[in-house]
Amino acid sequence: MAQRSPTTDSANAANAARGSGAQTPATAAGAKSAVQKALEKLGLKRDIDLALHLPLRYEDETRITRLRDAREGDHIQIEARVTACEVSYRPRRQLVVTVDDGSDTCTLRFFNFYPSQQKALGVGNHIRARGEVKGGFLGWTMLHPSFRTAGGDLPTALTPIYPTVAGLPQPYLRKAVLAGLARAELSDTFAPGDLSRLNPHALWTLRQALQFLHHPTPDVSLDTLQDHTHPAWQRLKAEELLAQQLSQLQSRRARALLRAPVLAERTQADSLHAKLLAVLPFGLTGAQQRVGMEIAADMARPLPMHRLLQGDVGAGKTVVAALAACICMDAGWQCALMAPTEILAEQHFRKLLSWLEPLGITTAWLTGTQKAKERRSMLALIQSGEARLVVGTHAVIQEKVKFHRLALAIIDEQHRFGVAQRLALRSKAPSGAVTEPGEDGAAVPHGLHDPRHQVEPHLLMMTATPIPRTLAMSYYADLDVSTLDELPPGRTPIVTKVINESRRDEVVERIRSQIAQGRQIYWVCPLIEESEALDLTNATQTHADLAAALKGTVRADGQPVLIGLLHSRMATEDKKTVMGAFIAGHVSVLVSTTVIEVGVDVPNASLMVIEHAERFGLSQLHQLRGRVGRGAAASACVLLYSTGDGPRLGESARERLKAMAQTNDGFEIARRDLEIRGPGEFLGARQSGDAMLRFADLATDNALLEWARQEAPMLLDRHPHLAERHVQRWLGGKAEYLKA
Repeated sequence: MAQRSPTTDSANAANAARGSGAQTPATAAGAKSAVQKALEKLGLKRDIDLALHLPLRYEDETRITRLRDAREGDHIQIEARVTACEVSYRPRRQLVVTVDDGSDTCTLRFFNFYPSQQKALGVGNHIRARGEVKGGFLGWTMLHPSFRTAGGDLPTALTPIYPTVAGLPQPYLRKAVLAGLARAELSDTFAPGDLSRLNPHALWTLRQALQFLHHPTPDVSLDTLQDHTHPAWQRLKAEELLAQQLSQLQSRRARALLRAPVLAERTQADSLHAKLLAVLPFGLTGAQQRVGMEIAADMARPLPMHRLLQGDVGAGKTVVAALAACICMDAGWQCALMAPTEILAEQHFRKLLSWLEPLGITTAWLTGTQKAKERRSMLALIQSGEARLVVGTHAVIQEKVKFHRLALAIIDEQHRFGVAQRLALRSKAPSGAVTEPGEDGAAVPHGLHDPRHQVEPHLLMMTATPIPRTLAMSYYADLDVSTLDELPPGRTPIVTKVINESRRDEVVERIRSQIAQGRQIYWVCPLIEESEALDLTNATQTHADLAAALKGTVRADGQPVLIGLLHSRMATEDKKTVMGAFIAGHVSVLVSTTVIEVGVDVPNASLMVIEHAERFGLSQLHQLRGRVGRGAAASACVLLYSTGDGPRLGESARERLKAMAQTNDGFEIARRDLEIRGPGEFLGARQSGDAMLRFADLATDNALLEWARQEAPMLLDRHPHLAERHVQRWLGGKAEYLKA
């Protein structure tokens, strides 16, 4: 079959939507029509995209219901004659149409209407109208029903209602989907019988499943369509999960063909690794030692490491990363560490500098707000190789940054970066470089333009948002996962209290008590300025209110209380000044937005107050709570919530706050967060670029996921061409994102 470009497919879809097979002059000239643009906005560029664009719901236009047989609240279709049509202005402008089907009458009301609709609903016209029928003192009523001229045969299948955008009406989209479904190449890439061991009824082919789901027969159970348990849905979910597992297996196998620097750990007492262990003011936990050995074993191989290091807040991921960096630098190579915010990047920089500078390591610092002179100096250190460790924000991956020999890339809070950014960091390795172990086991770089091999740096991604097992099986199947499941000794348990904002004064008294004991406090707000959409107290107002409430309060050392304000719209230098004052202990209370969510480490902070906690996600609440409890003092987290004008919190918000009060375990928090939000939102699909599941549900489709995991290697080994076709059909160019 000849290959069609996405542009051709999209043009075909647009032409099909117009009901014409011929190209318009605009399309032929290469310009995109309004319909094409609308289709592309929905991601419908290929015929297969249209075929997989499934309905949100269905309307039953296969039968006519007599008004005398209608029941309150039914969605029915009637066929009737218009007996009256007028524009009324009480209580507001509306088109009021009365129809009679011979058994009863019904009033159709339209608050938004056009002259063409008014004409179609003229007295004497016969129409079919469909909508929710409601009873009342004056008889049956339908509000904004869909309608068309009566006549012709009734449909034999349910009418699909598709997700759409402005400029793409349902009739247009239905034609486009129907045309795409007819043209799409839907031959099976695996036999329906392959699913029979999982579900003996799941013997539908892909084409049968799609044709049915676009036009189901009226006798089908709507429940099985809505809860996706129908065999046609099972087939689609199996296909989607198989595509995901195949793409990740392909990614893992492709990476196995790449070369990476062999960074063997030196065991001598003068190695950087040994020196760092000797100067650390604490011992490693058993989990840190185990994970450190897993990472060291990976880097000692000539294959690129692709490892996710997950651990709860405060589990000590930075130390593990520093020890991995030492192994890299000991071997004569460079290491880069990238963090999502300048505050977090600077904290990493200062901590690593305090550990590594005494060992003779030159560390470079890169951010987007650096002055030109300092930036030029850092770029020179990096390009020459003098800077063996580079720490920074996304500035690390800018084009002007040239590494001498990058062998290890560490990304902190990896889910906060886009896929393109993560791929860009990995592309910073020197082109054509190759390594072989030297006599002492360290990697010996060959010429940087040796054509024999392309070096791929080792990649260590870190996250303080633990990944539940089902997600690890699915979205991280091509990664090796290391888990820090043990907190360092000395971390005090955090008591979490959920309190209504009506008790705000009690919280202020608690703050006064903590200040008297020499402790520091965070107060986190969700907004910076007033929002018309959300009636939430902003950080600026809270700062002023607390300053007034705590006026005259003195600290344990007799000094007046200082209250700091920190938010993302402040100038970088101002943020640094405020944060520095809080870290130094000069500021007792820090009023902040969520810029302090990750990484900020102030052991003297013992109280975290989160205002309007019901507006935060569960993972974010747990991250914020982790800013306290880092010292020896007993710590607490107060979740202030508001019910607004209603009598109670929404179900989702109540579940989040309940989970926070019940457990400090990040892995349990992650499991509940997945239950509440679903995998797409949990993983931040929008910024991550990961090919998220559209049809399968990891909460209910574990059996299908297990089947796909077993099927993927067999299909890839026995029928690689079918496997490739399957991945392209489902993921297209998005398969590339899984490499990040």
